Amino acid sequence: MDSLLNRRSLLQLGTATLVTSPWSTSWADPNWPSKPVNLVVPFPAGGGTDAFARPFSGQFAKLTGKQLVIDNRGGAGGNLGAGLAAKAPADGYNLFMGAVHHSIAPSMYPRLDYDLEKDFVPLALMAVVPQVLVVNPRKLPGDFKAFMEAVRKAPGQFNYGSAGGGTSHHLAGELFKIQTRTFITHIPYRGAGPALQDLIAGNVDMMFDGLGSSAQHIKGGRVKALMVSGAKRNPAFPDVPCAAELGLPDYTVTTWYGLWAPKGTPAELQARILEEVRRAANTDEIKTAWQANGAEFPNVTGAAFGSFVNAEIRRWASVVKESGAKLD
Repeated sequence: MDSLLNRRSLLQLGTATLVTSPWSTSWADPNWPSKPVNLVVPFPAGGGTDAFARPFSGQFAKLTGKQLVIDNRGGAGGNLGAGLAAKAPADGYNLFMGAVHHSIAPSMYPRLDYDLEKDFVPLALMAVVPQVLVVNPRKLPGDFKAFMEAVRKAPGQFNYGSAGGGTSHHLAGELFKIQTRTFITHIPYRGAGPALQDLIAGNVDMMFDGLGSSAQHIKGGRVKALMVSGAKRNPAFPDVPCAAELGLPDYTVTTWYGLWAPKGTPAELQARILEEVRRAANTDEIKTAWQANGAEFPNVTGAAFGSFVNAEIRRWASVVKESGAKLD
């Protein structure tokens, strides 16, 4: 497992209806995929999950001749879509692309209508990207030192947007507040896409975002990146300093995205899905898209991915307890 994933482990794909199938959950379609496959993305279009789901969807269609239909179901910090995906037929025609947020949810929400470890089978860790601090350049300085001076002079005056309460964006902000001894106000949204749009519009001041969703806006000059988390700069944005060199050696927060199927999906179909994931990962299109978003495509699948998720759930429970983070 690569170094970025190791660091993450230590700290820490138009709306469509769910595809139903005449196949029993105990029988596998020998000609899979013989029709379109539905992929629930539990956030609105334009967020970090979409940044990886859509390129994967395109390559899946090229490789299999069948569509991978992205079903954006935002709400409740990604939990609404997760609950729907957990109840979908386990026939190989319904998949779920979740994120680090879903390993945080058990510690933030008193009741969930799904269990990430019991209601799904883990397929593959699809992408790992560093978290990045981005600001609206019209609202805050584009230099980290000047930014910190402004924030410290006006406690509570500045705010940060997130993909919702209990998401990695939220907890990354809370961790930043702890380590810098600053106070900024949390503004939750129904996904990273809407939060980013309000950041660009100037309705929020900053965001602790996954680099995958912010990358295009950084390159377009709509937001300014002040810092990437971790101990080294990201190759896709070599001019953006890392947390360690800015005096925050313990600020290591990354965002990861994973692929699951509903529990009961036949093992032979799990293997076929993984085969298409690996084929897609080796295409130039996917490699280019991941590189542009500062992401890595780890070779972590099946039980190994399940173990990773279990460790993440425990790790985030500790962070939630330490920070005292609560849903807004």
